[in-house]
Amino acid sequence: MNLTVQESSALYGLLAESTSDIILKSDLEGNVVHASPALEKLGFRTPDVLARTHLLDYVAPEGREAVQRAYRDALAGAGPRRWVEFPAVTTDNRRRWFEIQTQALKDESGKTYGGLSIMRSIDERRELEQQLFAATYTDPLTKLTNRAAFISMLEHMIEKEMDGCLALFSIDFFRTINMQYGQHRGDEVLIVFADLLREMLRSEDIISRIGSERFAVLLPRTTSAEAEAICSRVITTLAELRQKVGESRFAITASASVASIGVSLDSTIERAEMALFVAKAKGRNRLEMEKAGRPVRH
Repeated sequence: MNLTVQESSALYGLLAESTSDIILKSDLEGNVVHASPALEKLGFRTPDVLARTHLLDYVAPEGREAVQRAYRDALAGAGPRRWVEFPAVTTDNRRRWFEIQTQALKDESGKTYGGLSIMRSIDERRELEQQLFAATYTDPLTKLTNRAAFISMLEHMIEKEMDGCLALFSIDFFRTINMQYGQHRGDEVLIVFADLLREMLRSEDIISRIGSERFAVLLPRTTSAEAEAICSRVITTLAELRQKVGESRFAITASASVASIGVSLDSTIERAEMALFVAKAKGRNRLEMEKAGRPVRH
């Protein structure tokens, strides 16, 4: 479609008035010289030409480097245009997310004199992504991370050679609880135990439900002795409490194990599983440490 200058101007006006995208015109330094009405509608202050409102004034500090780099690349013609996501600074002080893309503005001689940017809200998309992440990596009953998330986080710790320990917990006689009191009561037992772990473990510890009655805890930067003390308190406290589950009040116990995070995922889990098997074989309601001789990093 061939449009005259006046027709192009009219089309721009229509688009700028109707779209929810923000259109920004800025100079070589990134100072905003024009903004479409959507800017104010989406919670930003209108640019002050006298005070020189900069493009980065709309960007939270942690996002400014990426936005500035993309703007400079666009004006320099370095690579294809790309969308850059960033947390925004809006007048209502809410944390909102936007994305921006810039194209260089050139005069008749081909000299760049500024940039034309499109900025749009991606709050809804990020919320959907977070919901998908939660559905993929969260146990819906206890709201803890699930086995897939646990495996991913343990692999990350091993890859980064982070020191720490893995603890496994298994609620004793859980199948009997389900049979005697019903699955609904069994679910309440799982929630009670998950809440106890949250309360007694440290904020940096990562708790996951990895099976029916089984839980895993990653304890970063923790020695075996420290992990033993932490997990022993959990086992002892649980046994001393008579938890109220529904209309019933009865003792819940758990068996546990601790293994140091080693050179591989399989060896770490295997050593923790073996120690948990020993804890159950010795009568349950106890903590067992891994056997000596674990693989060490070189």
